Amino acid sequence: MKVGVFDSGLGGLTVISAIQKVFKGADIFYIADTAYAPYGEKTTQQILERCDNITNYLLQKHDIEALVVACNTATSAAIEHLRRKFPFLIVIGTEPGIKPALMISKTSKIGVLATPSTLKGSKYQELVNELSSIKKVKLYEQACIGLVEQIEKGEIDSEKTFKMLEKWLTPMKMNSVDTIVLGCTHYPLVHNVIKKIMGENTNLIQTGDAIANRLISLSLEIEHKNKGDLSISICHTGEINKNMIERILDNKKIIIRKCDI
Repeated sequence: MKVGVFDSGLGGLTVISAIQKVFKGADIFYIADTAYAPYGEKTTQQILERCDNITNYLLQKHDIEALVVACNTATSAAIEHLRRKFPFLIVIGTEPGIKPALMISKTSKIGVLATPSTLKGSKYQELVNELSSIKKVKLYEQACIGLVEQIEKGEIDSEKTFKMLEKWLTPMKMNSVDTIVLGCTHYPLVHNVIKKIMGENTNLIQTGDAIANRLISLSLEIEHKNKGDLSISICHTGEINKNMIERILDNKKIIIRKCDI
């Protein structure tokens, strides 16, 4: 089975990391669209056009059967369009894990870290409105401008990254937030820094495992046998930090190359 996965950069590799633990017998083609990163500060139309171009590239070059949009921002902007335009594809998106956060929060005070586009997007607002009827909670939403760029540069543990997160998280800590939704696939890469600021007992919700399980479930419906080897190749449209790729995936057999889309 051939599966295309894309994000604006390294963030989607947190999803690939989850997929490679449980998904077998497939070729994974990952697009890191670093030439157009970050998506979170682009217009909806710009994001939609990139999603369209990348999907067409993956179909033409690799004849994919499934597409994983490993980006909250791109999911919000383009998932419905992609499902309409490519009805023959399995299309899986990425949404903030607000529902699991509701289930485990004891203080009913939940932080949401995301890009500006995700927080302003209609898909996020619909999700919040739908789930607010399940349980009354207080959401502390924070647009993390500049965090994706820090992660892309590999500055996971730098003082600048720590101070950025400390500024955003301190009000949450003071207000007894006990659960934080990582609403961007890049953000699990700084989970240690978040825990250092918020405390080790803080629940951090990411969606990589849920996406991997969804991919297995939908692939079985088209008679994919989840057995055999898994190959992963990474294509980047701009510059990329190869040391970070090894750090995230811990896999030396991955093919990495540059491409034009």
